[in-house]
Amino acid sequence: MNDATPTPNPHPDPAAPRVTREQDRAPIPVTVRVFIYVVGVHVFAGFLYLLFYLGASK
Repeated sequence: MNDATPTPNPHPDPAAPRVTREQDRAPIPVTVRVFIYVVGVHVFAGFLYLLFYLGASK
């Protein structure tokens, strides 16, 4: 290996500011849609749980 080539730092400085590029993040509408889907699925699962709970109590 050539001594003139810089070696990457294996332990970056934790205090260094993180640079986020626009390509690295999902667009806001996609994030909102995923959040709505996750909440909706949990509400639906809770409704099914309630139906089974009420059905088993009789």
